[in-house]
Amino acid sequence: MSTTTISSREFNQSASEAKKASANGPVFITDRGRPSHVLLNIDEYRRLTGGFTTLLEAVAMKEDDVNDEFDAPRAEIGIRAADLDE
Repeated sequence: MSTTTISSREFNQSASEAKKASANGPVFITDRGRPSHVLLNIDEYRRLTGGFTTLLEAVAMKEDDVNDEFDAPRAEIGIRAADLDE
């Protein structure tokens, strides 16, 4: 896997070249010499993020596949007396 770095100006002038380079590894896009964006091909992105679940896949999940162990934290709501003397 190779890493490519290009300026934002180069990216704007040749986005197709950057897309081709992303097939071999991430493409870092710089803005004033500092990395500001990274271009990845979709397979690498899915590998890094653990893939994705479509709505159809979520609906079709078996009950055993669903992680339903979610405990929502209790909300702390401060209540104070109303000032009705005005």
